[in-house]
Amino acid sequence: MKTRKLTFYADPGHGWLEVDLLDCIDLDIADKISPYSYTKGEKVYLEEDCDAGLFLDSAKNQGWTINIKETYQENTPIRNYAIYTPKLLKLLTGV
Repeated sequence: MKTRKLTFYADPGHGWLEVDLLDCIDLDIADKISPYSYTKGEKVYLEEDCDAGLFLDSAKNQGWTINIKETYQENTPIRNYAIYTPKLLKLLTGV
């Protein structure tokens, strides 16, 4: 069983759950993440409408414990990060 402490970032228009790319791969959802999510380095910022729920449901089904801290910013830099794509996943992981 794994435990993760995650941060949920929100701005006036949207929110994202910050997770590790390797956790997305481990949960077998890396190829299911939409282009409405973002990535920077080895972090993925899962948009709140679908992708964050996909991650949380998959983690719960695998028996993971998830603790979430929420933070709010008027102008989050997340919107300027690279858009998540499966092609980007292949570049980052070689898979």
